[in-house]
Amino acid sequence: MTTAPQSPAPVGREELLTRLERALHTRGRALLTGPAGVGKTEVALAEAARAEARGETVLWLATLPSDREIPGAAAAALVASVAATVTWPGLGTSRPEPPVPAAEPYGSGASGAEQAAAGALASGPLSPGSLASGILTSGVLNSGIFSSGVFDQLPGPQRTAVAMLCREAPIDAGGWDPIALRLGIARILRALTCRGPVLLVVDGVQHVDADSADLLRFALHLAPPTLRVVAVETPEPYAETHEPHRESHRPEDPHAAHLWVPSEADVLRVPPLQADEIAELLIHHRLPSRMAGRIHRASGGNPRLALAVGRSLADARTPVHHAEALTLSGRARDLARQLLGAAPPAVRETLLLAALALRPSATLVRRAGRPTAEADLAAAERADLVSLSEDGSVTFTAGLLPSTLVHDAGWAERSAGHAALAEVVDDPVEAVRHRALATERPDEELAAEVAAAAELARRRGNSALAAELAMLAAESTPGRHGTRRITRLVDAAEEAARAARADLAMRAATDLLARDAGPSDRVRARLAVLDTAGQGLTGLDEMYVHAMEDSEGDTALRAAVQLRLAVKYVLADGDPERSRTAAVESAALASSMGDPRLAAQALTVQARMERALGTPDAEAVLAQARALELSERPLGIRNAAQILTIRHALFDDRLNDARDELNALLPLVQRRGSVEDTIELFSTLAAIESRRGACAAALSHAGQALALTLEAGLSPGPAWYTLALAETAGGSFARAASYARRSVQASEEEGDRVFLSRSRYALGRVQLITGDVATALETLRRVQADERAQSTVDPSMLRWHEELAEALLAQDEADEALALLAEVRPVAERLGRSTVLLGCDRAYALCLAAEGRTDEAAELLTRTAESFGRAGLPLERGRVLIALARVERRRRRRSAAQTALHEAASVFERAGAAPWLALASETPAGEGTGPGAGGEESVSALSSLTEAELRLARLVGQGASNQEAAAKLYLSVKTVEARLTRIYQKLDVRSRAQLATALRP
Repeated sequence: MTTAPQSPAPVGREELLTRLERALHTRGRALLTGPAGVGKTEVALAEAARAEARGETVLWLATLPSDREIPGAAAAALVASVAATVTWPGLGTSRPEPPVPAAEPYGSGASGAEQAAAGALASGPLSPGSLASGILTSGVLNSGIFSSGVFDQLPGPQRTAVAMLCREAPIDAGGWDPIALRLGIARILRALTCRGPVLLVVDGVQHVDADSADLLRFALHLAPPTLRVVAVETPEPYAETHEPHRESHRPEDPHAAHLWVPSEADVLRVPPLQADEIAELLIHHRLPSRMAGRIHRASGGNPRLALAVGRSLADARTPVHHAEALTLSGRARDLARQLLGAAPPAVRETLLLAALALRPSATLVRRAGRPTAEADLAAAERADLVSLSEDGSVTFTAGLLPSTLVHDAGWAERSAGHAALAEVVDDPVEAVRHRALATERPDEELAAEVAAAAELARRRGNSALAAELAMLAAESTPGRHGTRRITRLVDAAEEAARAARADLAMRAATDLLARDAGPSDRVRARLAVLDTAGQGLTGLDEMYVHAMEDSEGDTALRAAVQLRLAVKYVLADGDPERSRTAAVESAALASSMGDPRLAAQALTVQARMERALGTPDAEAVLAQARALELSERPLGIRNAAQILTIRHALFDDRLNDARDELNALLPLVQRRGSVEDTIELFSTLAAIESRRGACAAALSHAGQALALTLEAGLSPGPAWYTLALAETAGGSFARAASYARRSVQASEEEGDRVFLSRSRYALGRVQLITGDVATALETLRRVQADERAQSTVDPSMLRWHEELAEALLAQDEADEALALLAEVRPVAERLGRSTVLLGCDRAYALCLAAEGRTDEAAELLTRTAESFGRAGLPLERGRVLIALARVERRRRRRSAAQTALHEAASVFERAGAAPWLALASETPAGEGTGPGAGGEESVSALSSLTEAELRLARLVGQGASNQEAAAKLYLSVKTVEARLTRIYQKLDVRSRAQLATALRP
C-alpha cells in the first residue's frame, strides 16, 4: 500500500488541517467558520487537494449572495457538478478533473445557478415533446446533464424532478414533486459513493437557498459514511439585529441554515495568523517581509488584508522606510471599507467613537452619546471587527479598521467625536488630547496644556502616549510662535525616538526641516530619525550628510553624529575600519566635552570593531567603556559596554560568565528598559543557551525576542537569525533553514550587511548538517566573501571557517579545505580562541579520513570530543562524536562506531537537542556490518574513498545513471565521470556491477 504525498498546508494552517481531517474521519462533517478574508477557502482547497491525491472524488460547490434569492440554485449546481465530474462506467474511460477552483486565496466562483446553467447548456436545450406524462422519454437521456450517464439508475419521477430542477425540462404548474426530488438527490449522492469515497465542499454555505438547504440536509442524512462534507461559512452578524425592516432569509430554527446540526466537535473556527506567520505569508507571495510586524498590526492577522497591505508597500514608487507610515491606500483601504461597509450606519457611528478614543470601552462610548453602544459593539464583535473584554474594553481586530474609520470621516464628525469624548474621559491627560484634536485652529494656551500632558505621560512611563502628545503640542502651536514650535518639534522627535515611534520621529523632523530651524535643532531632529531606523540605515545617507554639515563647530553634536556614523559604517556599509575611525573620533570629542555617557557609547562601538578586526586592544578599550558606565549609568543596555562584555564572553565560549552577567541585568531591564533593550536581552540569552545546549530555554528566549520585535514593528532580520540558531540547536532543522532564509531576505531588504552575513552562515550550516552539501558550499562561500569584504579577522565572531572547510571536503575540494584551515588556525592561536581551534580540529580530522588516514582521524576526533565536553559545549561534542562514528564505520569498527553514536545520542537527549538526536539515529556514511567478500583488501580500499566519492559510489551502486547521480549531487556529468574514474581505480573495479559488489558489507 502506498500513501499519496500530502499537499502542503497553507501558511500557518497545518494544525487546523490536522483537526479538519480528524473531524472528517470521526464525524464525516466539518464546518469551517470565520470572518471574510481569514483563509477558510484556502484550508478547504488544501483538504480537497489531499482528498484528490488519495483518489477520492471531490465535488466543489461555490455560492454567491445572489443564490439566496433563487430557489434550488445550490442543489442544481450540485447536480451539474456531479455530471461534470463523474463519467459512469461504460460511457468512457476518462474522468474530468473535479471542478475545484484554482488556488485563489479567497476565491470567487460562479453562483449555483450559473454553474447549473453551464452544465445544462453544455449539451443544448431540450427538444419539444421530450416529456410524456411527466416522465422523461429516452430521447432526452443523451442531452444535458443526463448525457453523462450518472442518472441512468434514477426512477422516472426522480429523473423528471431532477431535470426540472436543472431547467432541462419544463416545470409543471404544480412544480416538481418534492418527495421525488429529495429521493433523487439522495440517490445520486449514494450512487456516487459506490465508486469510492467522496468529499463534498460547500464554499459559502450561508448563501445556500432555503430549498437547496432542505434538499441537501435530507440527502446528507441518508448518505453513507463514505460521503464526507466540508462546509465553509462566513457568519452574517447584522441580518437579524440591525435590519428588522428587511425580510430575512434565515429560518427561525438556528440550525435550519446549516446542512446538518453542527456540534462543537465539527465546527472549526479559522483564526487569524500570528505575526510570524504573516511574515511567512509575505515571503511566500514574494512580498517585502521586513515590515511583517507592522503589517500584522494593520491587518490583525487577516491574510487578505495583510497581502493587500504588503502589495501596497511593494507597489510604492519608493521603498517605504521603517520611519515612515505604512501605505494604507488602494486595495488595502478598499478591503477595510468592505468589512466596515457591511455594518449598519448606527454601528459605524459607534465604531468611529471607539476609534477616536485612546482606551475605548462600551461605557465610554455610551456616555459620549451612543445609547445603543453595547448592542452596536456586540454586533461588531460578531462581525469580527472588534473584540470585547469582560470589563467592556474595546479592541479593534485590525489596525486598518480604526484607521479607515477616522480617515473616511469628515472633519466635523471627528471634531464632534473628540469633543464628546473630552467631556466624559476620566483622565486629564486624555481629556487634553481630545480637546486638542477637536480644535481646528492652533492655540498656544492649549499647546502648552498638551506639552504639560506629554510630560505627565512621560513620568507615568507611557512613552508612546508621551510621543503622540509631544507631536500634538508642536502641531497645536501657532505659526507666530515659530521658535516655540521648533523647540516642541525637536522635543517631539526625541520623545518619539525614546518611544521607538519611527513614524512620529520622521513626521516631527519633516515639519522642522521645512522651517527656519537652527543647525543644532536640525541635527537633533535628524538624530532622532536615525535612532528609530533600526537596521534600515541604507536609505538615509542624506540624513547623515546634512547632520555632519549642521554639526560643524558644535563639538557635542559632532560627537553624536560621529557615533551614528560609526554604527552606519558597519551595519549598512560593512566597513569596520571606517566604523572604528568614526568611533574613535566620537569618543575623543565626547571626552573633550565632559560627556562620559556618549564617550562610553563610542568606546563600546570602537571595542566591537577592534574585536572584529582582530586587534589586541579590544578588551582594553571595552574596559574603558565599562569604567565610564559605572560612573554614568547608561540609558539602556542596547549598544552598552556591559552587553558587549557579555557578547565577548559568548564569543569566547565563557558561557556561564555570560549568562550570570546577563541575569544580573534582568532587574534593570524590567524596571526601565525599552523594547529594544528587552529584545537585546532575550536575543543574547537565546544565543548563549543555544551554545550551552540548553535548547528549551534557547527556543523560549528566541521566541520572545521575535514576538517583541514583530509587535514593535522593528526589522525582524536579527530576531529570525537568533531563532534560526535556537531551532538548529533544539527545534527543527527545517524550521531553522526557514528562519535563516527569512533573515537573509529581511537583511537584504534593509541593506544590513552584518546580519546578512550571519543569516547566510546559519543557513549554510543547516544545509551542511542536513546533507545539502552543494547548496551549503555555495551559501558558505558567500559568507566567506561577505566577511572578507568587511575585513573581519576574529574567527570567533562567526564560525564559518570550519563549516566551509567541511563543505569543501564533501565536494572533493580537499586542498582548498586544508588551505582554509591553515589560514585560520594561526589567527585563532594568536587571539587565544581555543574553541575555534577545536572546530578546526574537527574539520581537519575529516580531511585526514578523506586521505585514508582514518586511525589519525579517529584519534583526533576522540581528543576533540573530550575537549568540547570540558569546554561545556555539549552540542559540539555530540557533533564530533557523530563524525567519529562515521570514521569508525569506515575502519570497520562497528562496535566503536555504535559506542560513539550512543554517546552522542545521550548527549543530545540530555540537552533536549531533538534534531541532533534524530541525526544521531541515522546510519552514517560508509556503514557496514562486518567483513565483506573482498576481505581486508576491500575494507582498506573503501577507506581510501573520500566522503564525496563514497556518496557517488553508493548512488551508482544502487543503479543511478551518471545523469541521475549528477542531478542528485548537484554536479556536472563531467565531474561525475571524472570522480567515477578515480573510484574505479581506488577499488580496482571495471564495471558498475563490480562496484556494487565491492560496496556490499
